[in-house]
Amino acid sequence: MSEKQKTEPIKNLAKSTLLQDDESWGDFFKTIFYAFLIAISFRTFVLQPFSIPSESMLKNLMVGDFLMVSKASYGFSKHSLPFSLPLMPGKIFESDVERGDVVVFRLPRDPDTYYIKRIIGTPGDKVQVKHGELFLNDKKIPTKKLEDYTRINEYGREETFKRIEETMPNGKSYVTLDISYMGGMADDTDVFIVPDGYYFAMGDNRDNSRDSRWPRNVGVGYIPADNIIGKAMWITLSFDNKSSFWEFWKWFPAERRERFFSTIN
Repeated sequence: MSEKQKTEPIKNLAKSTLLQDDESWGDFFKTIFYAFLIAISFRTFVLQPFSIPSESMLKNLMVGDFLMVSKASYGFSKHSLPFSLPLMPGKIFESDVERGDVVVFRLPRDPDTYYIKRIIGTPGDKVQVKHGELFLNDKKIPTKKLEDYTRINEYGREETFKRIEETMPNGKSYVTLDISYMGGMADDTDVFIVPDGYYFAMGDNRDNSRDSRWPRNVGVGYIPADNIIGKAMWITLSFDNKSSFWEFWKWFPAERRERFFSTIN
């Protein structure tokens, strides 16, 4: 039997399995290309999945949460595109980011890295932290003390956090965590005046977040509007074993089912 005769049944099997009646290989690959193009376009302009890699937004967002980010919330820039392709001048269809929004952005010093934080200051705002308390435009942000959050950490030790609800001038409320007044750079800052075209962001886990309180070379610094790629809208799935989304065999019984399909405040 010749080599051609040996491979012919394999080719016929592949064709009968992958192709529909009267469909050529050219039509098949054209369909695959269009499907890929639609998927990339959807991810670029509509919704993008995102997973939480750190505890900087605890307890609102936890390691193992999988999110959907709305790409259309604030408009589109080159950073909305894969690999930050320079195909857009500036930002198109731009909308303002509001104080209290949870946003995903590309890290200014390393655009290949995605961060997620809460917007605290918008252009022109004065932001300062004094003794661990947040001040915006020289006024202390209203707060409300809630019941403490206690957990067993990865080292088997019990940790207790203060839960504090903050309310922005626009009425947006959210809950932050604070272990204690640390008296360091993040708890007693200089006054930050947010430049035009930039935003100031902080993590909800205030003592475990390298955010805009830190200079750009070690933290986030001010975030250019063009670097903000979308608003975090809702949690789709959540697992406490740090498994990847595709490692479905590790999902159960490690799921945090109460967090499935919940909105992000």
